[in-house]
Amino acid sequence: MPDRTPRPAPRDPPRPRTPLSRHFGIINAVITVLFACVQNAGRSQIAAAIFNAFADPEIARAVSAGTRPAERVHAQVVEVMHEVGVDLGAAIPQKLNEEITRGVDWLITMGCGEECPVIPGVRRDDWPIQDPNGKSIAEVRHIREEIELRVRSLLWLLNA
Repeated sequence: MPDRTPRPAPRDPPRPRTPLSRHFGIINAVITVLFACVQNAGRSQIAAAIFNAFADPEIARAVSAGTRPAERVHAQVVEVMHEVGVDLGAAIPQKLNEEITRGVDWLITMGCGEECPVIPGVRRDDWPIQDPNGKSIAEVRHIREEIELRVRSLLWLLNA
């Protein structure tokens, strides 16, 4: 007599994780997101570090820069990022220039207003996030958490 025990349906193979490049017109193999603020000593450093910590490096990566870079990352930013296992102690703020924008697919501006460039062919979004410079550790933690929520949403959108 044949066995009539129900069998589970065969599973489809897992869907490969690929960037949504076709939808966004991105031609690079790896999506590059540039986070930009004024001094590249706070918000953009936090955003790039969190993005790179959570992103699949085969799909996306982040860099950061500022229109008027500071000499070093703000001490309170280094401290609150250390709390979550990210060392920004050796990070050096970079100038936002043409060289750093080459190959960028997304530009996320964070408070640099008119100073932040428009890069032709690059998707742009502005995140109105407070500057952590001169803020208390508790306030900088809140800024870090707000940035993390936005970065995670961006990663979800990019499927990265």
